Amino acid sequence: MIRELKTLIAVAREGTFSAAGEKIGLTQAAVSAQMQRLEAELGFALFDRTGRSALLNAAGRQTLAQAEELVRLYGNLGAGTAEDASAARVIAIGAIASAQRSVLPDVLARFHKQHEGCRTRVVPGVSMSLFDQVDAGELDMALIIRPPFSMHGDLRWTTLAREPFRLLVPRQLKGDDWAEILASHPFVRYDRVSFGGRQVERFLRASHLGVQDVCEVDELEAIVGLVARGLGVALAPETAPHRRWPAAVRAIDLGHHTFHREVGLVHRGSRSLSAAARALSALVGAAYPALASVP
Repeated sequence: MIRELKTLIAVAREGTFSAAGEKIGLTQAAVSAQMQRLEAELGFALFDRTGRSALLNAAGRQTLAQAEELVRLYGNLGAGTAEDASAARVIAIGAIASAQRSVLPDVLARFHKQHEGCRTRVVPGVSMSLFDQVDAGELDMALIIRPPFSMHGDLRWTTLAREPFRLLVPRQLKGDDWAEILASHPFVRYDRVSFGGRQVERFLRASHLGVQDVCEVDELEAIVGLVARGLGVALAPETAPHRRWPAAVRAIDLGHHTFHREVGLVHRGSRSLSAAARALSALVGAAYPALASVP
């Protein structure tokens, strides 16, 4: 129910389900569904549903005050407990695939040498799912792509790398005019549901470019592999593992049109983290300077 209570707070602050959804990264339908579940759970209506505004009724205003207090208390769970007890629990860290392949193995090896009594659990996933799990308290932290919306007060974001997008083409394809290539060749699309895929979609719209979609994929390794096999061209970030592209792929620089994917760490405020979790987050941050983005 914590997730629904946080959404209720967002609706009260923003005034409409649509504006609240944009603020917290949900669709209007998802916000509406959460509010319906919350009302069903509580057994009474929270809103006067007239027009487009989300106006809290008397019961809703009372519930809002209680929700804000519950969310505050939830965020402080575990604070002030004995360090030996917190060190014994599992630290759960979410990570997108590129982070798992690049920095995470070295970070975890170093962490466990320094904290022999600790256990860690790596949770794979896409950025939106991992962000939601941190927000819900199911993960201590996550290495993800920066969300395209602002975060509420009890979440912290640290940018660790800026990864430039390149136009990937099969090696045998001639020319460097990225706009002409995008307009005239099949396009392997970075999944529009993902944060990175949304950046690609915004870039194409801002550039007024129409593309010929042939396939839509979330996994970057699959995108690179499809380009290497000649299926089409793609816009993809130059991640640390891809500083050297496969021999069958050529990367074209977008020049001053280059846009970036920000990779970073999201977690709750430091008071909500154990000493061991804080140490792990510090090691993650220290691992990234050597992987700074190409301009």
